Amino acid sequence: MKTVVAVASLLLIGTSAHAQTSAGSAAACERLAASLKLPQSTVTSATAVAAGKFVPPGGSAAAAANLPAFCRVMLTIKPSSDSDIKSEVWLPLSGWNGKFLQVGNGAWGGSVQYGPLGDGLRRGYASASTDTGHTGPDASFAVGSREKLIDFGYRSVHETAVQGKATVAAFYGTAPRLSYFNGCSGGGRMSFMEAQRYPQDFDAIIAGAPGYNRTDGAFQSLRAMQATNRTPESFIPPAKYPAIHRAALNACDQSDGLKDGLITDPRKCQFDPQVLACKGADGPDCLTAPQIAAAKTIYAEVTDPKSGKLVFAGLEPGSEMHWGAISGKEPHPMYYDLARFILFQDAKWDYRNLDIAKHLEMARKIDGGVLTADNPDLGPFVSRGGKLLMYHGWEDQNISPRMTVNYYDNVLAKMGANTVANSVKLFMVPGMGHCGGGDGPNEFDMLAALDEWRDKGKTPTEILASKVSDGQVVRTRPLCPYPQVAKYKGTGSIDKAESFACTAP
Repeated sequence: MKTVVAVASLLLIGTSAHAQTSAGSAAACERLAASLKLPQSTVTSATAVAAGKFVPPGGSAAAAANLPAFCRVMLTIKPSSDSDIKSEVWLPLSGWNGKFLQVGNGAWGGSVQYGPLGDGLRRGYASASTDTGHTGPDASFAVGSREKLIDFGYRSVHETAVQGKATVAAFYGTAPRLSYFNGCSGGGRMSFMEAQRYPQDFDAIIAGAPGYNRTDGAFQSLRAMQATNRTPESFIPPAKYPAIHRAALNACDQSDGLKDGLITDPRKCQFDPQVLACKGADGPDCLTAPQIAAAKTIYAEVTDPKSGKLVFAGLEPGSEMHWGAISGKEPHPMYYDLARFILFQDAKWDYRNLDIAKHLEMARKIDGGVLTADNPDLGPFVSRGGKLLMYHGWEDQNISPRMTVNYYDNVLAKMGANTVANSVKLFMVPGMGHCGGGDGPNEFDMLAALDEWRDKGKTPTEILASKVSDGQVVRTRPLCPYPQVAKYKGTGSIDKAESFACTAP
């Protein structure tokens, strides 16, 4: 990596060549507080942070571990009269790789993401993150404020990209050579928003478990809660999850020809929880009739009763150990907040009252594209060389993985196989839950793959994933570009990636 030295001060303030300073210096960082002028933005702080000395406000010490020296720039961005977007840009004082990385937020945002910022900084990126325009993890900010909802929906990410790259150019004297965005879950929704609404913001984008149609997803998640909490008898206690999971594996594990404790593609098998029907008294290894009905609802897709069209897919066989998030005693807070604070504007609203026949059309109208990013036309993004790298775990409990497959298929139908092959990739992850966790190899470096693809033209044909237990790698497996899957070669350890090859399903 090269040390970047600025040869000009901020163009924005019109300084002369005689005022030049070293772009990577601590002194240059401190001067940004007074000199950096950005549209609709205020630099509230610009501070040089020595290596290993950053203390995250109320955050985890892990976010600060082994951080190199950097310039921490804090921005307040106000694109509307009701906006209050807080963003941070972290600039390496040495070893900048010439690139810009912005990171996404999960759920309802509400805070700058120090962990991902630190990861980007360690890799040499000038990195940025936003609180999405409000403080706190819930959606109460949206009550009575459409502008704040728009800030959360897409504007805060776009404004942070624009002002963040301007900050980079001001500090180093040159614009970033390439700009990337990396998000999962809510961050994956942000990724889709950027590719669709602001194709000029980033050169390449990672979208993990993209909750791109959160409003429709609320009907699936809250319906699962209604099913499992309809009566005391329909509730499925967590103690029964392992039995359901084992039964799903028994039905689906070998559908790919290999018994390895993973379901390569849950769509290739049929699992009916009826096989667990109690033959006598209720117990931890069987399901009562009301529980079977509830389980079937969790797996089932949601359709519009008026048109018969798919609204949202259900969860897949293999997801059972994660069901507590959407069928426990309390609704999933992300979806519940959407209904309470955005759709009905009532903190006391009860999820049991949600009725798809009555509320779907209303919900989509209120959303109005602020939260939903389902446009398959990525032409403006890919025409300028943009790369979109998607991934999703088949065990995901929060966002149906089949919805991401559906989006990919829609992009394929809209843009054609050749364009998609060069610009859009989807990697499905067997045995992974929501953005991580689960039975299978679930640790991988998507950012490195994206950088190789966009910067060096190396198309990702497989990505190595690892399963780590007690600090040790216990299994590796290649992740394959959809629709390919990892197939066992017939020899070698099933715990070693080299024993598998990416082939057609």
